[in-house]
Amino acid sequence: MAISRRRLVSAGLLLPLVSWQAGCDSAGVPGSFKAVDITGATYAQDLDLPDTEGKRRHIDEFKGKLTVVFFGFTQCPDVCPATMLELAQVKQALGADGAKVQGIFISLDPERDTPAVLKAYVANFSPDFIALRGTLEETKDAAKRFKVFYAKVPGKAEGSYSLDHTAGSFVFDTQGKVRLFTRYGSGAEALKHDLQLLLKQG
Repeated sequence: MAISRRRLVSAGLLLPLVSWQAGCDSAGVPGSFKAVDITGATYAQDLDLPDTEGKRRHIDEFKGKLTVVFFGFTQCPDVCPATMLELAQVKQALGADGAKVQGIFISLDPERDTPAVLKAYVANFSPDFIALRGTLEETKDAAKRFKVFYAKVPGKAEGSYSLDHTAGSFVFDTQGKVRLFTRYGSGAEALKHDLQLLLKQG
């Protein structure tokens, strides 16, 4: 189901008030991020969750790449697949630099998102993308560490449900530091611009 404006706003309030960070492109032309600059944030510092093969993953192991982290669930009808597809398209549009972008999908629904389901899901977007799935308690803890909101919404059929959740991605620079929060709906061009700017900053 689509996420309500109220949910998006309430989730967005968890982000600090920040100013846009200025930068310069390779030609010396001033540039700024399109996404929310959260450089120096005290949250979203690390991950400690198993991937679909059972190996625990951490942000530090992806140093040298830009890491884009998104929390969602495989039965999400719109926001999640649109976000992952957009990231895959940007990764491809970056050409050779696309190899420096690592997508990570974290399941907020470990009850239904089995390792096999998650592995197949992310492979639909890019063979390089990684899916992480913890226990219910680990999922809750990871969401709290990233200030990600999520909640079950009962479906029409008995026992069925969907999830309301924060609609946005966290971008880490090549040093493993969280830098940006990209809001859902910002568009592929904005994301490409920001990733290119981070790559130029090294």
